[in-house]
Amino acid sequence: MELTVVEVPERAQYVIRDGYGDAVGRVDYELEGEWITLAHTEVSPGHRNQGVADQLVRGVMDDARTRGLSVAPRCPYVQGWIQHHPEYADLVDESAPGGTAL
Repeated sequence: MELTVVEVPERAQYVIRDGYGDAVGRVDYELEGEWITLAHTEVSPGHRNQGVADQLVRGVMDDARTRGLSVAPRCPYVQGWIQHHPEYADLVDESAPGGTAL
């Protein structure tokens, strides 16, 4: 299944869309200056346990890196994801608004 991660800034979300263009997951965020707080991750029930959340968070983290943003991972899923992907740990700023120690 081909999936695409896109930002929807007017809703303060990143969504992941399937090949039909349907949103099958999202990350809610708060953007404050050069910090992005990742508040909540959700995947539709029919797409869970298929790596969708992994692809979604990877897409968000890649976008944060490209944009030069520091990440405050408030969402427990994102916190665990970063612990399993230490190559993204340099993006985490625990002093950012909403930041949480990993």
